[in-house]
Amino acid sequence: MATVSEWVAGARPRTLPNSIVPVAVGTGVAVGAGGAVWWKALLAAGVALALQVGVNYANDYSDGIRGTDTEERVGPTRLTAARLAAPRRVLCAAWACFAVAAVLGLVLAATTAWWLVLVGAFAIVAAWFYTGGRSPYGYRALGELSVFVFFGLVAVVGTVFVQLETVPWQGWVAAVPVGLLSCSVLVINNLRDLDTDAQTGKNTLAVRLGDAGTRRLYAGCVAGAFAGEEQLVVVGLQIAGVPDRVDPVGV
Repeated sequence: MATVSEWVAGARPRTLPNSIVPVAVGTGVAVGAGGAVWWKALLAAGVALALQVGVNYANDYSDGIRGTDTEERVGPTRLTAARLAAPRRVLCAAWACFAVAAVLGLVLAATTAWWLVLVGAFAIVAAWFYTGGRSPYGYRALGELSVFVFFGLVAVVGTVFVQLETVPWQGWVAAVPVGLLSCSVLVINNLRDLDTDAQTGKNTLAVRLGDAGTRRLYAGCVAGAFAGEEQLVVVGLQIAGVPDRVDPVGV
């Protein structure tokens, strides 16, 4: 039976900033608009964290029972593959996290807009079918696209919306570099696992692009995120109430 520390390691805590950063950025936009609602920001953070841990356990379970993960695989602790916990327990842990995310999301929907329930449902479905189900899209080179959408656009824009009940353009601009940085994390992880994924039939984007192509993709994600930094600076200036241009006549 897995120890508490092994369960914590299996949750892959190093990935948790991927869920916290989008909420922090979205809340920053809400603060700049003068409409931050802190208890909603905390609920949004809870939803994001629960989904992140849930998808980590779900991946552990699905990859483990498929044989994609092995005991010798480099990287974080794999509860299922290393036989530290019964697959059924890992599966239950994943769905328990999804249930927590659903409950917190229902509170946000009830106090903001009920159609957010659909967004939450899509997020849970995407989390499960990344590596779960008969035809997981993570095995068909679509993982990076999903990460960009859910850990970039949905997470940032959703955080802004639940607090302001509208989304200014700054929220959309801020979501793009956040999504690209989240993608870069997945890309570098898939680069690490490229050889073992190819051997076990997990056709990630890294497997399709090869080593050199994946390295270029990683560089492109990071470069694209920092290329958007200029736009984020403009957003920051607007949040602070500082004009992005100085009138030389007034100097």
